[in-house]
Amino acid sequence: MPRLFGTDGVRGLANGPLTADLALGVAQAAAVVLTQGRSAEARRAEGRRPTAVVARDPRISGEFISAAVAAGLASSGIDVLDAGVIPTPAAAFLIADIDADFGVMVSASHNPAPDNGIKIFARGGRKLPDIVEDRIEEHLGLPNLTPTGADVGRIRRFSDAEDRYVLHLLASLPHRLDGLHVVLDCANGAAAGVSPEVFRVAGARLTIIGDEPDGLNINDGVGSTHLDRLAAAVVEARADIGIAHDGDADRCLAIDAEGNIVDGDRIMAILALGMAERGALRDNTLVTTVMSNLGLRVAMEQHGIRTVQTKVGDRYVLEEMNEHEYSLGGEQSGHVIMRDFATTGDGILTGIQLVSQMARTRKSLAELASVMTVFPQTLVNVRDVDHHRLEGDETIAAAVADAERELGASGRVLLRPSGTEPMVRVMVEAEATETSDRIAHRLADVVRGALGS
Repeated sequence: MPRLFGTDGVRGLANGPLTADLALGVAQAAAVVLTQGRSAEARRAEGRRPTAVVARDPRISGEFISAAVAAGLASSGIDVLDAGVIPTPAAAFLIADIDADFGVMVSASHNPAPDNGIKIFARGGRKLPDIVEDRIEEHLGLPNLTPTGADVGRIRRFSDAEDRYVLHLLASLPHRLDGLHVVLDCANGAAAGVSPEVFRVAGARLTIIGDEPDGLNINDGVGSTHLDRLAAAVVEARADIGIAHDGDADRCLAIDAEGNIVDGDRIMAILALGMAERGALRDNTLVTTVMSNLGLRVAMEQHGIRTVQTKVGDRYVLEEMNEHEYSLGGEQSGHVIMRDFATTGDGILTGIQLVSQMARTRKSLAELASVMTVFPQTLVNVRDVDHHRLEGDETIAAAVADAERELGASGRVLLRPSGTEPMVRVMVEAEATETSDRIAHRLADVVRGALGS
């Protein structure tokens, strides 16, 4: 039986695998697991109930799923503050800001509207470690908390949720955005209510697209997974920069004035240099995943900045950052974590910090992004193979060693088994596309021969 929690919470087709009953059960199980600590017991001893923040993105199914989550929590004796439609990083911030015991965000991020998901955050707005998610899953079907009378939880509107978050973001700015024209793509998602306000108050002149969520159009041809419309809007408006969020606004990708994409790697490079100049880059270290482009590491080395790599997934970036108290990390996909201001990826925070660096340096986004040369990258998915045997296969190991010798310091090889299907991902970076293509397909053939049935 597959694990209920994936790399970013529980996710699936709403009213398919992800039903109201499942949402209710997950909330009740989370109430048991996450209110066993000393702080929750201390609250009870003082006559106070544990508290949770519940929020959602604007997709239509979020209405009944968040209602089921709130019902599951309140029936377990948890007071619920319903923050309504806000970004995922806003929910994480609010959990920490009011010292709630935990919180739940109902969102499927960049997925299409029929999907939805349940993300649970611990005290302080931190993502749950795998072991805690496993305990919640194990508790499904076991006895729940069943208070009665005055001991059941209350559900109240979190009336100033947006205002708290907006003020927090504005307080993070090292430099105002005056004089810069920004095109915002809110993905018809959770950013639509907050992001324009933050950029406008910070001084930017705005053109906005993807800001009319109707419950069904989230991520539909807009947002960080569909950048063509934003690129055209930037060029047409003669804007300085385009900022794209995804459905729950935990990602940020950018478009320069010429309509070119600036991905998460180059955004991290720009922010790392700016933070280093201000003395804000702790231990002069940037945390990335193994999928970040080799060009990022090379650029950072040239400027005296160390890079640390983790497994793919922003949760692993966060674990590394929290363990060593690093201040900046993220993924090529646009999940950028600025630990001094957020406990998770925050697309609005990333966007205003990026535009702030443009304003401070008086440089265009293209000039700032030129600090990093992107190495050609070829990715080949080798399907229908026994990916569990990848590690330890001597034939594959020898082929990888040969490829690494050929590439030397000017490239790299990465083979990763899929976590969800019988597939191995072969990634090769090199100074020339012809080289990365040739070596990647050669390795893919070796993997297919060694692991195929």
